[in-house]
Amino acid sequence: MSKKRIVLASQSPRRKKLLEQIGLEFDILVTDVNEDLIKGMSPSKFAEELAKRKAIAAMQKIDDQNSIVIGADTIVIINEQILGKPQTTNEAFEMLSLLSNNTHSVITGVSIADTATNKIITKHKKTKVTFRKLYPEEIRRYITSGSPMDKAGAYGIQDDFGAVFVSNIEGCYYNVVGLPLEMLYSELLEMGGLI
Repeated sequence: MSKKRIVLASQSPRRKKLLEQIGLEFDILVTDVNEDLIKGMSPSKFAEELAKRKAIAAMQKIDDQNSIVIGADTIVIINEQILGKPQTTNEAFEMLSLLSNNTHSVITGVSIADTATNKIITKHKKTKVTFRKLYPEEIRRYITSGSPMDKAGAYGIQDDFGAVFVSNIEGCYYNVVGLPLEMLYSELLEMGGLI
């Protein structure tokens, strides 16, 4: 089986870095998909659905028959509420205040599509993250850095501040960054994307 071209359907610099970290060569193809919440859908199914939409949208733009497309979407859930990317600095402050001294879940949906067979595998990974008590001044300082504004839940565990906000993690660290690497790598092996 010949090695396939890998396409990442995401503009996330964190996902790009994670794929580079495991030595993958890939192209990036960004698509616009509707990210509106679907009523009655569980958070894990919602994350999977968004990942699948991204993979399919990218797949439809590719004209070769030797590509594997990776779509992914990460969401943060606390008290059954989904926290997306903050739209304003006030919203970022509210999100981080809500996460303070609390445990939340991070779910990343991953969809892998093969352009040769049209086979699509969609799964998710869930990680529990606990924040220590955050002080309003440090939340404001973090927001001033601009870092929270492009991240679900308004934080990045890999950031300077994100790293010191988190007191405990249960599950896959890379899932919180944006891609559950072990799960993704295993599925790429199965689909012939690496060999």
